[in-house]
Amino acid sequence: MSSPAQADGAKARPGGTGPAGQNAAPAARSRATVIRVAALTAAAALMYAADALIRFRRFLTSTFDLVIFDQGVRGYAHLSAPVSIARGVADGGTSHFVLLSDHWSPILAVLVPLYWVHDGPATLLVAQAVLFALAIPPLWAFTRRQLGAPCAYFVSAAYALCLPIMAAVTFDFHEVAFVPVLTAVMAERFQAGRRLTAVLAALALLLVKEDMGLLIAGYGVYLLVTRRRWTGLAFVAGGVAATWLASRVLIPAFGGSASFYWAYGEFGRTAGSAAVSIVTHPLHALHVLVTPGVKVRTMIGLLVPLGFLPLASPLTLAAVPLLAERMLASGYPLWWQAKFQYNAFVVMILFLAAVDGAARLQRWWRATSLRLPRDWAPATIWAAVVFAAAVGYLPFSPFGQLLHPKYYMVNARIQAADRATARVPSGVEVEAADNLGPRLSGRDTVLLLDGTPRWAPWVVADTKGLDFPFCTPAQQARDVSFLRAHGYRLVFGDDGYVVLYRPPDARTREALIHPVPAPKIHTNVCY
Repeated sequence: MSSPAQADGAKARPGGTGPAGQNAAPAARSRATVIRVAALTAAAALMYAADALIRFRRFLTSTFDLVIFDQGVRGYAHLSAPVSIARGVADGGTSHFVLLSDHWSPILAVLVPLYWVHDGPATLLVAQAVLFALAIPPLWAFTRRQLGAPCAYFVSAAYALCLPIMAAVTFDFHEVAFVPVLTAVMAERFQAGRRLTAVLAALALLLVKEDMGLLIAGYGVYLLVTRRRWTGLAFVAGGVAATWLASRVLIPAFGGSASFYWAYGEFGRTAGSAAVSIVTHPLHALHVLVTPGVKVRTMIGLLVPLGFLPLASPLTLAAVPLLAERMLASGYPLWWQAKFQYNAFVVMILFLAAVDGAARLQRWWRATSLRLPRDWAPATIWAAVVFAAAVGYLPFSPFGQLLHPKYYMVNARIQAADRATARVPSGVEVEAADNLGPRLSGRDTVLLLDGTPRWAPWVVADTKGLDFPFCTPAQQARDVSFLRAHGYRLVFGDDGYVVLYRPPDARTREALIHPVPAPKIHTNVCY
């Protein structure tokens, strides 16, 4: 029998035969794994944040939608309603426009502590970068359990470089930032048998947007197909009920309209009649689903980077309701495209489905009776190819500019924009060009300069820059001429940037009584 001293000595030796010696190597491997996954997550967050902040610095972000969310979260931070005056007055509505009357996204309130540290749009950009990156650890765990650690690293890195996430990062901030991480947690925890955590993640998804119930219902169909009947039924029923409740009860309760985003008139006037029409006329629905061709390109574009392997997994069923919601809609062409944030709602489900599809393929490979090398791992090759394709696409992707030194430089136009925004004092109301509003939103009340004068004391226009969708440079030049003829005076002008100020004189009061508005532009296209 060994003495206590001998036993302690065995525990202390790294290669000893005692319990400590047996556990030392696995513990070291576990620590190394945590470090590697954390490093990958941090690198992704840094890349996303760097690109977003550079775009913010270069005046490439926009009032619609960054300022909208900035004003709303600031309302939460002041322990008040999430009001966006920019969003409200743009469509001729009220200045006290509560974001919850447009989209059911109360989860934005969790960002409030960040605004207590730094109050401004840049906070949202950094928060979004971190949220997108935080989806990597649960995706890695899900993949490792299915395919092993090497595949997990390949797949996680491919997600970090995928186009749907890049497109969302390069288009301001949106509530979709919460979706990949919550989706990955829900699926991974179900896979690990931790049902309570998975359900909590699903409930959190319902707070992201009113149509997230469709994602939950789709995931419920997957659970039904994989013989988890009662849980699947609960997810289907709960998801459909949550979407109905948010759209028909909660949004109207805050002053919104249950039919504002209804874009399925060719199928019916209500969800019920549209569903009946789709079921009874499936060929017509299929035609609408793939016409025009941009819809097909968007859906194929989601599958090609993953080698179409999502189609080998029933988990893809979870993405079908959200894709159908977009592609069956008419009147919102931007919903069909891949260059905005919409694909980020389903990208994680498709990655998880591709992993599941690869695992199914590999199991078939090893069980086949054909004369094939049984120890060859097609899933590892698939994961490596997916990663290599993502890296190869990087120079041509929205993040490709990060590889060019000129992207980090400040040119004359940026300097002129800096001087223009600096001439606007803090704490005032200002009508600003779409690309200038975000730089003022942290200190001023920003309205969108969109062709309809609203007689704010300050106006900042860009008469030379990019064609932003809500007001072209030519339209802004006309706005400047109109406002100068109605009491505004020029404060600053350089390289196309113009700053106007309205002194409180009698001539302006006459303009307020008898305004001559320019043509109004409908702004509700992306938010």
